Amino acid sequence: MSRLAWMLLAVGSILSCGFVACAADRERDATSRRGGAKADWPQWRGPRRDDISGETGLLKKWPDRGPVRRWLVEDLGKGYSGPAIAEGRLYIMGTDGQFKNELLFCFNAETGRKLWSVPIGEMLQNRWGDGPRATPTIDGDRVYTLGGQGVLLCVDAASGKTIWKKHLVEDFGGRRPNWGYTESVLIDGEQLVCSPGAGDAAVVALNKHTGATIWSCGEMEKAVHYSSIIRIESPPTYVKLTVSEVVGLDTQTGDVRWRVEFPGRTAVIPTPVYGDGHIFVTAGYGAGCKLIRVEGGRAKEVYANKNMKNHHGGVLLLDGRIYGYSDGGGWMCLDLQSGDIVWKERKALPKGAVTYADGRLYCLGERRGTVVLAGASPDGWKEFGRFVLEPQSKIRSPSGRIWTHPVVSNGKLYLRDQEYLYCYDVAAP
Repeated sequence: MSRLAWMLLAVGSILSCGFVACAADRERDATSRRGGAKADWPQWRGPRRDDISGETGLLKKWPDRGPVRRWLVEDLGKGYSGPAIAEGRLYIMGTDGQFKNELLFCFNAETGRKLWSVPIGEMLQNRWGDGPRATPTIDGDRVYTLGGQGVLLCVDAASGKTIWKKHLVEDFGGRRPNWGYTESVLIDGEQLVCSPGAGDAAVVALNKHTGATIWSCGEMEKAVHYSSIIRIESPPTYVKLTVSEVVGLDTQTGDVRWRVEFPGRTAVIPTPVYGDGHIFVTAGYGAGCKLIRVEGGRAKEVYANKNMKNHHGGVLLLDGRIYGYSDGGGWMCLDLQSGDIVWKERKALPKGAVTYADGRLYCLGERRGTVVLAGASPDGWKEFGRFVLEPQSKIRSPSGRIWTHPVVSNGKLYLRDQEYLYCYDVAAP
């Protein structure tokens, strides 16, 4: 090649790199203008299992008819599984069109285009609603999920190829709870932690790469119920809420560090929340709530009352206050340290689920599919927009409601009603 040709090639390469860099800068600037900081939602209740998104640049007020719907999936089948989102992909469980088998689906999170689906196992049948309940967990290039019948699946995130599979009943002797397995499995380092509900394996830690058992714990209430496990620090501890107790487990051995009684009944569902050295737990059916202080590997009850009786919509902790819906009390703000009610609102929106992003609560009413953007403030309930999901499921059980929790990720609001998966643009322009 001549010297002139080399020079032209070099200049062209430099200009090309410059154009690419400028385009990238323009795209970053546009992204900054459109939506600010973005965040994936790789598991149940978000990156920290607290239902709080770190996103900024979202709409502070919605238009009269709500935010713009970007896409709608109409063939998820049955189930209450929620979405997990990472690297532009959305993972969620549903069923086949014949309602015989549960499936794990993968969609393009921006467009709603289905990328693949893989079978999990036989569909859970229940008069309150058939199909899977749990949210998948994304960890790097793998996705883990637990079907309603107890099938635990690890697949390749890109292709859906099965890497390993276990069954909590057949492999561990677990007993399926009345409304099916609902726990969203926890990935912590090299471990997958979940609750088979067996006498010698109430909770187990498995090697996330192979499914081999690392440890099992049988020194606690074996009845599974429906709450998912969280991890806290100082020292590293897994916290599990059961029908009769709150238990802290050593993350390396599964040994019980501490236990505190809990007056659960019928169904204990909400995931514990943790902050400032305290664990807040709550349940419906009259159980109420309890605050536990954890220090030096020990736990002590601070208070217990009936002010917050959250059934299954979840609660979140923000700036020292608990937000969520309480049976008999309505939407509520509770002071974490005292357990006193700061405010409550009983008429604005029926019972439902909540998540938080960029200064706002995203509240979903379970009966009519009403979605409300509300202020996250101790000053009282204040709305900044609402809309009603449309269309709504015709295959939902008459006993069921719209129970899948809302998710905010990368400037989008994701909601589900059985076969329908909705995506709304909530990024500020």
